[in-house]
Amino acid sequence: MGLDMHLAQRRAKGGLRAAAHFVWPSRSLVSGRHHGGDGLIAPEDFAQLTFLGASGCRQCALPVETDLGEASLCGQCAAKPPRWDAARAALAYDDVSRKLVLDLKHAGRRDGLGTFASWMNLAAHDVLNDADLIVPVPLHYRRLVHRGFNQSGWLAQGLSRRSGVPTRVDTLVRRKPTPTQGGLSARERWRNVRAAFAVRPERRAEVDGARIILVDDVFTTGATLSACSLALKRAGAAHIAVVVLARVVRPSDVTI
Repeated sequence: MGLDMHLAQRRAKGGLRAAAHFVWPSRSLVSGRHHGGDGLIAPEDFAQLTFLGASGCRQCALPVETDLGEASLCGQCAAKPPRWDAARAALAYDDVSRKLVLDLKHAGRRDGLGTFASWMNLAAHDVLNDADLIVPVPLHYRRLVHRGFNQSGWLAQGLSRRSGVPTRVDTLVRRKPTPTQGGLSARERWRNVRAAFAVRPERRAEVDGARIILVDDVFTTGATLSACSLALKRAGAAHIAVVVLARVVRPSDVTI
């Protein structure tokens, strides 16, 4: 009797899902179009996404022509290494991925978070294996109150669930309400976030000597990530690996 009831409940739920799908068919995160599949991304949209993983420059995740393993570095990182130690990106930020990134960043669309975290976990599995703590790039409290969410915090929590590495969303604090980075030139972005971040005093003991995963939604010029890395290094972080959902690979895509 119990098994029959359980089977009936499962069938009823399946029927409700089918009815809901008929009334509200899936809308692709990439194109926004309705499609007949069960996933959040239409198959034809998924095929157009450019996944970067760990095959590019190991320090900034920029695609390189030849993958030389851990020795793969782009010319800029070889000449002037960044303040962090490694970087991994799930996707290239381009015309295809733009909508799913901006829907998360500006509209707070959360239904793709599990998928995004899985992509990031896959791209960064090597640096996650030795990590002690996941830390998101923070918003200033005024912007957080106005917006109501921090997409980098959401991604950090999703990555924590996928990887098993603990996260602290309040490790870093944004000390000044800097203007948004959108629309700024590369030089303006670096100037905008200079000395903008610090490690909370009560979190310094956790950061000291730790291997940190620094999470953000998009890697553009690296200005914000550099400022956060400097704050973590000053607090004693032993190793910092940047992990992002998307990485800008074309100069024309810097303003997002």
